[in-house]
Amino acid sequence: MARTVGIGHQDFGQIIQNHLFYIDKTPFIREWWESGDAVTLITRPRRFGKTLNMSMVEQFFSLEYADRGDLFEGLSIWQAKSPDGENPLGEDYKYRKLQGTFPVISLSFASVKECCFSDTRKQICQIIRNVYNKYDFLPESGCLNGDEKEHFQKISAEMENYLATGSLNALSNYLYRYYGKKVIILLDEYDTPMQEAWVHGYWQEMITFARSLFNATFKTNPSLERAIMTGITRVSKESIFSDLNNLEVVTATSEKYETSFGFTEEEVWEALREYERYGERGKVKDWYDGFIFGRKRDIYNPWSVLNYLDKGRLSAYWVNTNNNSLVDRLVRRGSKNIKMDMENLLKGGILETKIDEQIVFDQLDQDETAIWGLFLASGYLKVEKYESDEEAGEDLYGLVLTN
Repeated sequence: MARTVGIGHQDFGQIIQNHLFYIDKTPFIREWWESGDAVTLITRPRRFGKTLNMSMVEQFFSLEYADRGDLFEGLSIWQAKSPDGENPLGEDYKYRKLQGTFPVISLSFASVKECCFSDTRKQICQIIRNVYNKYDFLPESGCLNGDEKEHFQKISAEMENYLATGSLNALSNYLYRYYGKKVIILLDEYDTPMQEAWVHGYWQEMITFARSLFNATFKTNPSLERAIMTGITRVSKESIFSDLNNLEVVTATSEKYETSFGFTEEEVWEALREYERYGERGKVKDWYDGFIFGRKRDIYNPWSVLNYLDKGRLSAYWVNTNNNSLVDRLVRRGSKNIKMDMENLLKGGILETKIDEQIVFDQLDQDETAIWGLFLASGYLKVEKYESDEEAGEDLYGLVLTN
């Protein structure tokens, strides 16, 4: 009997416990952990499973989910053994021993969509306060001195900048001392407030605040074990990540994690068999086979596939959920050349251009390559071909519209 398709679920444990349809993406845990990267930024378009994967990572590593290996039984990560030679008998299930063993700080900026900087800053500070509330036992744990107890109580939506930017660093330190283990930090949709800041005209204030927060959290943090950040765009290093020299950036053109977000064609075919719709695979491919990550072609949008499995009707589900004010603004205000190139793309043409996946927001009104880079990151375009001109030191991309 086919599993129930639950639409809109972003909590890994809820999906597993309710036996909802799920495609196993736990190999991402192993690939990420074995990479050894200190801070990883992964960019993917909207509704490609970023939040669900972050929930999966949290529930795998977090001490809050100790003894909850049942959530992962039957999945790839639970069968992963130590590398060959480490245990000749092959009985050392390395990742089972890692489950539920780290303090994890998990937060999301997905809801931060304010029209002014003061409201944005206040909402981010409240999100941080909510994280602190999860650990309200720390002040009385015996691990904090008097000044630190006072500091803990000062974390609020109205806190001063020096408290806000250092708040996650401080909490990491408290947790490290309490548990005796360094922390894993997960920040989902880090760039949502950045995009809103550019659209609404408070970009400079936003990047000044974000740069200090990210530097204290992800670089000058001796209590940090590892971290993952997700978003749609890779915001320019100069504006946001200028102090982060320990950042591994994984974009749509990177080979790392190329099958971890989105469904591969093989996974979609298996799903169609489960729901007795394998005969419709040609139509499904025409509608939803629209994305390329790294060298992996035939990546399907999960939101569209899940809605098709649930409703049994082919429709433009992903496009109909998009509400990207930044992209809308660029299309409206674009130059004549941009509009002509867009018209060619809509007719099925290919756009050959240089792009820089490192989005420089200050250049979006002037630099056409920056605009196409944003469209690629947002999922409206895909790389159909790629050439590297080593003599000129440039990369030339052939871009086409996604399905």
